[in-house]
Amino acid sequence: MPLSYKGRAKEILEAAEASDYDLIRISTEDRFFEGLLMPRPEILDDEHIVLKLANGYNIGIHVSRISSIEVLKKAKGPSKAQLPRVESRPGLPKVPIVVTGGTIASRVDYSTGAVKPTETPEELIDLIPEIAEIANVSYVPLMTKLSEDIRPEEWSQIAQKVADELNAGASGVVVAHGTDTMHYTASALAFMLENLDRPVVLVGSQRSIDRPSTDAVLNVMAAVRVAAEGPMAESVIVMHGSSSDDFAWVIRGVRARKMHTSRRDAFMSVNELPLAKVDEKGVTVINPKFRRRSEEPGVVTARTEIEPKVALAYSWPGIDPEFLEAVASAGYKGIVLAGTGLGHVPNRVIGAIRSLVDSGVPVVITSQCLFGRVDLKVYSTGRNMLEAGVIPAADTLPEVATVKLMIALGRGLEGSELREFMTTSQAGEFTESISPSAYPPCFDKR
Repeated sequence: MPLSYKGRAKEILEAAEASDYDLIRISTEDRFFEGLLMPRPEILDDEHIVLKLANGYNIGIHVSRISSIEVLKKAKGPSKAQLPRVESRPGLPKVPIVVTGGTIASRVDYSTGAVKPTETPEELIDLIPEIAEIANVSYVPLMTKLSEDIRPEEWSQIAQKVADELNAGASGVVVAHGTDTMHYTASALAFMLENLDRPVVLVGSQRSIDRPSTDAVLNVMAAVRVAAEGPMAESVIVMHGSSSDDFAWVIRGVRARKMHTSRRDAFMSVNELPLAKVDEKGVTVINPKFRRRSEEPGVVTARTEIEPKVALAYSWPGIDPEFLEAVASAGYKGIVLAGTGLGHVPNRVIGAIRSLVDSGVPVVITSQCLFGRVDLKVYSTGRNMLEAGVIPAADTLPEVATVKLMIALGRGLEGSELREFMTTSQAGEFTESISPSAYPPCFDKR
């Protein structure tokens, strides 16, 4: 096996005749460590040697601490075991996994430090064998993209592929997706898929599947179970519900938001309770206010028209009219403003908003508070905004309102039709009333 290290680390390892994946013992002044010598990505420094310990965790040891290295067992050459072909099992529901990219169902390539996606259902079942007991899983590679690189036009591709799979007889569809923009895609599918009568489940992971702390196993198992037997017929996100591996939430796609950069339970339901909880007992409904799965599936249509030139901006104390004018001058056809509190922006920019609206550029108002709803009738600032022609989006999340406005403009809506579309709940993005228990400090996770 080759040696991927460089510099000082390479010199020490070569002196010990060690190669990548050898079982080695590294001694320091006060202790020793035994483990597999893990490859070192080229972009990292040459002063650490990385071992994978018997418990599955990696440890980095600075070369200045090392007194000796001993090779205990040489690594064997790479072998490509032939995985058994996955046969369809009678009686199990059909669940395709449409792969768009992201960390989910990927393995680390230790030579580069990057993750590589699995490419067949056999690989996925080899990693998570439990899903073969839940459904007949197929693998549908669509794209391999980091979620931050997925463009609005590609939501249309995902929607069409999901509709195709449902119309081919799937009991539900899982969409494997990066977590950073998963809530945008979930919202787009909620608005684009018409006559949806089975679950569409977006799932991701914060940590790759071959890491001991991975969240992918629970997330994928829960997502496949929801697609196979969940009672809801909506676009939903299924992710960890706690930092442990005990359960996952089912969150309506237009109500989901990533609220933490790295925690496994990063996703929360905003302004309503999660639809369901998934654990070893199955799918338990928590919030029954959802469209139900049909016992006689019909034809799902993907309406994929979209206008990507919609801007999302947060109001801040330094915002001025020139900023809004610059956005419109850049060719944006609509603007979503996340206002402060009840949805306010400084009075000094209301004139610029009026000019935009008069020129045919709709301005939709949400709140950067996230929890609660926009109300522009309480204070004079809000009333002035209404007079300027803004469209208040009630308790719609800023990102969801952005996707919704893209779709409305893509369908050619304008004037009163556009206002009606944006102020009417299309996929559960509006709630008639917000339960106090939906606010996180009040929410009981049991």
